[in-house]
Amino acid sequence: MRPPRDDIAAPELPPGIEWIGERPPTMAALAAAGQPVLVHVFDFAQLNSVRTLPYLEEWHARYRGAGLAVLGVQAPRFPFGADPATVAAGLHRLGISFPTAVDAERAIWRDYGCEGWPSLFLWGAGGVLRWFHFGEGEYQATEEAIQAELREADALRTLPAPMQPLRPADAPGATVAMPTPELFPASGRAWTAADDEEGFALTYEAGGACATVEGEGALEVELDGVPLGPVAISGAGLYELASHPRHERHTLAVDLLGDVGIWSVSFVPGLPAERDGKGADG
Repeated sequence: MRPPRDDIAAPELPPGIEWIGERPPTMAALAAAGQPVLVHVFDFAQLNSVRTLPYLEEWHARYRGAGLAVLGVQAPRFPFGADPATVAAGLHRLGISFPTAVDAERAIWRDYGCEGWPSLFLWGAGGVLRWFHFGEGEYQATEEAIQAELREADALRTLPAPMQPLRPADAPGATVAMPTPELFPASGRAWTAADDEEGFALTYEAGGACATVEGEGALEVELDGVPLGPVAISGAGLYELASHPRHERHTLAVDLLGDVGIWSVSFVPGLPAERDGKGADG
């Protein structure tokens, strides 16, 4: 959304912070060079963050040649997310190429006034806040704000049409059903095979289920009593357990194999279930 004032200046990024990828110039230097800057604060193993990252990566590819700087900020939600090597491996698996700061102590998070994962800020060519958004969504409006800033520098610049939604639930005006709240199997720590040799089961309503996992091994997953096969775990990150075309009710059972731990199970927002082919539930 548009900021409430037109004089909110970009906070400077801490000089001692570690970066994955090439360290960018300071925010002041980027502002002086006339570059708009898109700062995206996220956690590479958190569901809502991961769902936004393909849009950020595409905007980085589309607009860096036109002068846009895309900067990521990894603000850890789980302890492993503060380790630069773990973050680098996770970003590589996700195909993220834009520079990302490891905000281990959440200093940038506090300076920017983030309200959750993810949080996005677009700073204009003069270093003034032009657009911000908390959470998923508003992808078309965000890209239109990016293009408006680029046209400020070059009114005749040719820019592509905004991206098509990657998922039906991302379309402007789409209605999604509220998924089951996130589950933490072992509050404050990872749930491991030592906690329950029989695994665990849960019932949920959503468009899918994912787990935030660390370690090496696999998850054996059953959906409504039917085995789905093992989900290979190759380091800390977010792993899909099940996916559905719409908001549905299911029972999920998970067993742990190898040296793995589950921090949370989160649920994907989906389009409401169809009602006899005549529309959707509200």
